[in-house]
Amino acid sequence: MKLGIFDSGVGGLTVARSLQRSGCFSELLYYGDTARVPYGSKDANTVTRYALEAVEFFNGANVDALVVACNTVSVVALEQMQRFSNKPVYGVLEPGVMVLEQLPEIDKSARVLVIATRSTIGSGEYQRRIQQLGYNNVDALPTPLFVPIVEEELYEGAILQETFKHYFKALPKPDVVLLGCTHFPLIAEPISTYFDGAQTIHSGEAMLQWLKQHLDLPEQYAQTPITILASENVEAVKRVATRWQLNL
Repeated sequence: MKLGIFDSGVGGLTVARSLQRSGCFSELLYYGDTARVPYGSKDANTVTRYALEAVEFFNGANVDALVVACNTVSVVALEQMQRFSNKPVYGVLEPGVMVLEQLPEIDKSARVLVIATRSTIGSGEYQRRIQQLGYNNVDALPTPLFVPIVEEELYEGAILQETFKHYFKALPKPDVVLLGCTHFPLIAEPISTYFDGAQTIHSGEAMLQWLKQHLDLPEQYAQTPITILASENVEAVKRVATRWQLNL
């Protein structure tokens, strides 16, 4: 099976890594809309228009299914993409929540912090689904500056630390930080360190499991090549892919 992966920028590579390593796909085609990132600060109509342009691209591509590796698109435009796509389309919201549900060492009294773009937090989808699982101590915080920080490859240093202080200084310490943007796993380690070892989770960890629930995916490929495309500066996307240990 050939799989397409769409994201607003480089964040979807955190999903692509686990999919590439699974042995379930004959080929991956990644497209990052780096010329127009970030999506999280844009209005819903604009995000939907960009998402449908991506559908048009993948409708003409030789892939069997499409993963939308962008939380903003998943909460704003997934249904529209599914309506106009000529192949199955899956978002990252449900897998992200599934990771939390499957943590055996975290009980329902744990304090959960969700960080994501303004659009994702504003939709209330993560908060609603997490509370449906029985968690009552849920904080949700838009952290839009993390997206350009990751796109600029600032994975450590003063700018990142000052941004942590800007967003987190008034927050109670969480037990779990749900990274509701696929860019954020690239700074997961310093986020965990800032919160004295809080556990971080993200949808990339569960995307494969989610797809196996919906597609017939035998593990039969020793190697899975990935083609990386971008609307701007594809070499920067490939650099991040190398950092995230994808085999190009």
